[in-house]
Amino acid sequence: MPGAERGARGREFSGGLPVGPGPARLLVLATVFVCAACGLVYELELVALASYLMGDSVTQASVVLSVMVFAMGVGALLAKRLRCRAALGFGVVEAILALVGGVSALALYASFAWSPEWFAGGLGGARFLMVGFSLLIGVLIGAEVPLLMEMMQRIRRQDAGGAVADLFAADYVGALVGGLAFPFLLLPLLGQLTGALLTGAVNAFAGGALVLGLFGRDLSRRSRRLLVLLNVTVLALLGTAAALVGDFEDAARRAMYGTDVRVAVQSEVQEIVLTGGRGPTLALYLDGRLRVSGADEHGYHEGLVHPAMAGPHARVLILGGGDGLAAREVLRHPGVRRVDLVELDPAVVDLARRDPGLTTLNDHAYGDRRLHPVTADAFDWLRSARTGTGARPGGGYDVVIADLPHPGITSSTKLYSEEFFGLAARVLAPGGRIAVHSGSPADRPKTFWTVDATLRAAGLLTTPYSASGTDGAFAFGPDRAPRDHPKAPDWGFLLAGRERPPLTLAPPGDGGPPLRLDEAALRAGALAAEATRLPDLPPSTLSHPRYPH
Repeated sequence: MPGAERGARGREFSGGLPVGPGPARLLVLATVFVCAACGLVYELELVALASYLMGDSVTQASVVLSVMVFAMGVGALLAKRLRCRAALGFGVVEAILALVGGVSALALYASFAWSPEWFAGGLGGARFLMVGFSLLIGVLIGAEVPLLMEMMQRIRRQDAGGAVADLFAADYVGALVGGLAFPFLLLPLLGQLTGALLTGAVNAFAGGALVLGLFGRDLSRRSRRLLVLLNVTVLALLGTAAALVGDFEDAARRAMYGTDVRVAVQSEVQEIVLTGGRGPTLALYLDGRLRVSGADEHGYHEGLVHPAMAGPHARVLILGGGDGLAAREVLRHPGVRRVDLVELDPAVVDLARRDPGLTTLNDHAYGDRRLHPVTADAFDWLRSARTGTGARPGGGYDVVIADLPHPGITSSTKLYSEEFFGLAARVLAPGGRIAVHSGSPADRPKTFWTVDATLRAAGLLTTPYSASGTDGAFAFGPDRAPRDHPKAPDWGFLLAGRERPPLTLAPPGDGGPPLRLDEAALRAGALAAEATRLPDLPPSTLSHPRYPH
């Protein structure tokens, strides 16, 4: 009886297939593996690109993944209507999925480049587009397993539990491979756009090959022709898009940054775009965010550096600032003996060393023997310096300059945490000061005063102040889109120490150009920042980040 029972469960129905039931099942499971890998790459592409374009990676990942999982359930229900023609249905689903998933990154990027008002609208067009792609891709992915289940039963009738176990095993292993391939293979070698297009092509080929090669005899001649035409069309569209992706990226950059893009590279850390020539026309963008504007960067860097230099300043630590502009201001003080600069991205340092426009702007700071750049994550470097494993020759620092990305950017929140400021405080010499760029007190008061609360929680006393610029073409902060009504940026800073530092300027004394910032503007900036104070805000920690996005 047990043998008869096993025979009933494993009864073969492989008539009409070009291979036996064993190889046929392996082909189906291999296709499940490939399609699962492609499906996860689509998810990760949407998460990565949405985070890059809109910021706040936690929110984007939550929206994409939750919407997609919900849509997969909807797709599984809708697939019940296709079970009677499972092979044809699967072939059509995979072709559509390949096209939608392959072009999703292109479409989202195009809307960012040519419809920036969508991205300035908060929960407007950009997120609707992202949610739309997540829904459609999720529905198509969800339809795969029910259709594949029918196709498996077409090969050999078996109990549902065994078939589901086989399908999900192949599916989960494929998802593992896709999840690892995206960050370690596709993204660094091909980039987000080409990687998505290649994934779509692999998806279309795998789905079409399985249906036409293994189940082609189950299809009518008309269905076979339809499926061949559909897959050829999808592959042609994806191939054409891949061939033109370089021109597309150039056109998108011109739309976003203007026609004078001089450098556009993707480092291991971020996208780096440099536009303009020398002086006021130069602009440096990191991951789409305006980081340096030659028109008014002096206002920012003078406000960040010179109040902190009022006091002993023989040894200075700069966290971030790979463009060399904060270092330029520090090195104007003859009393500076050593400057250690910790920058995460060596490509930024290399550009600041070699680009004629940027080296002119930073006054060839990297040619000064007092400046010692280090490639490292600022948090990790401070932790190693505290434990004695990092390079910190000569004792503590008189001044620490935190020239870091905006705290509202998710990847930067650890650099504005209580733990980070505690580590920074430990490398201070007695009487040392820390200067921190803290966001705009006028536009983002909660962010600014949360940084203040976090510094105080780390045992430091703070002096808030602000400075104003002139270039309002791009928002300064986590936003990337042009403001609807540009205005001059409002930079907020916090000067901190174990004793509350006085707010005054230290004249450089190098015989160079006079500072644009004066004592009257500094006092006015302190009053302007104080007027926005929000009391009783909790500090931000690694386990509980509190910066709004």
